[in-house]
Amino acid sequence: MANLNTMKIAEARDALRKGDVTSVELTEACLSAIEGASALNAFVHHTPDIARTQAAAADARIASGDAPAMCGIPLGIKDLFCTKGVPSQAASKILEGFKPEYESTVSSKLFDSGAVMLGKLNMDEFAMGSSNETSVYGDVVNPWQATGSNTPLTPGGSSGGSAAAVAARLCLGATGTDTGGSIRQPAAFTGITGIKPTYGRCSRWGVVAFASSLDQAGPMTQDVRDAAIMLEAMCGYDAKDSTSADLAVPNFEAALTGDIRGKVIGIPKEYRMDGMPGEIETLWEQGREMLREAGAEIRDISLPHTKYALPAYYVIAPAEASSNLARYDGVRFGHRAAMAAGDGITEMYEKTRAEGFGPEVQRRVMIGTYVLSAGFYDAYYNRARRVRTLIKKDFEDVFAEGIDAILTPATPSAAFELGKSFDDPVQMYLNDVFTVTVNLAGLPGISVPTGLDSAGLPLGLQLIGRPWEEGALLNTAFALEQAAGFAEYPAKWY
Repeated sequence: MANLNTMKIAEARDALRKGDVTSVELTEACLSAIEGASALNAFVHHTPDIARTQAAAADARIASGDAPAMCGIPLGIKDLFCTKGVPSQAASKILEGFKPEYESTVSSKLFDSGAVMLGKLNMDEFAMGSSNETSVYGDVVNPWQATGSNTPLTPGGSSGGSAAAVAARLCLGATGTDTGGSIRQPAAFTGITGIKPTYGRCSRWGVVAFASSLDQAGPMTQDVRDAAIMLEAMCGYDAKDSTSADLAVPNFEAALTGDIRGKVIGIPKEYRMDGMPGEIETLWEQGREMLREAGAEIRDISLPHTKYALPAYYVIAPAEASSNLARYDGVRFGHRAAMAAGDGITEMYEKTRAEGFGPEVQRRVMIGTYVLSAGFYDAYYNRARRVRTLIKKDFEDVFAEGIDAILTPATPSAAFELGKSFDDPVQMYLNDVFTVTVNLAGLPGISVPTGLDSAGLPLGLQLIGRPWEEGALLNTAFALEQAAGFAEYPAKWY
């Protein structure tokens, strides 16, 4: 069986159980693909010995008949997840040399289910970025290229390494995290599927914190079925995480019937932004028609506080980041700056943080510290929190009126050139315009690839679901996926 690394999770699961392929063979195919794709800079810490050991154990487990769905599936793990004995730097110099003595709950759940870790994946530093250009490891390159061009494109961020690795078929799936769209935006830029579950569905324990009230882990996969399979393995209550929901985990794959007859899909008028590219508007209209033809009712809705979401997010997220990142001081772990004669502990703190944090992290820590300061706490942070409550209520109101899911664009454009927006932080922040509301409200959201732009680059649509109803959201996404029939891929990397 050729090109084993291109298999989908569901396809590989079935082949493993039939004995048509082994996890060791799948793993070796992925390791070989990774070696041949160093130009993408997706994998930054390679763990071939761990992968081979886990694959052999998975084959034995499958042979014994004790094999969960993810058993034997080779994955990439975003560098934000702490993995025992393996570098876990959050793509930052300040965590250089840090090897945790513990495993994040999400990666532990995946490994307990028999999944195989190929290595750690590149990302924006501390998950702060929309283009994967803030990483200490260097930029990740999108495996897609515009027609007739060799110009390197962003894979999106912060989970850009995860997106690029799945799109180039270096792994069958990858973990991502989403604070303001960091799963859904890179998924859209690379033509894959990414779901951010309801806040509290996946444990945050052992995931390096950016903004604790917004961060949520989720899977990045080739399609919706694979996302359902992987998400189920990642979810579950965790007593170590005070925000973890003590709810049963449904069989998400079983929900994928494709039948959405009678479902009501909301189209928010506030997402028709000024200057929206015509291709995005056309794709959105096509998505509406696809869902209508599948039997859903399409209804215009209003989410009136949407226009305040981006500024509120960029107050709340930096505020929480400044608090979370205060722990990186050079004392207990990670990078410590060289000291000059006469330097005291204050100088050590200052030099370590100046050397260890990149410009984007420094910018957000400074903004966060400013909005939390005594003179500005009420003017900025408390006001942003009130806006967040209003945004959450907007969604509660439309769901109470019978809306089952909301359809929006996933991004305001296709993947852009690396370096194009990097020097303009405000322009970069606008990439999150369609996604941050989901994090502010704690809702599940999924990006599904549905078409190509005029340059041959993938475009995605976003579906937003009711809290804790990931199964229904995945089924609506499955119906959209079937209708769109997106089957394109970056051929250069196959």
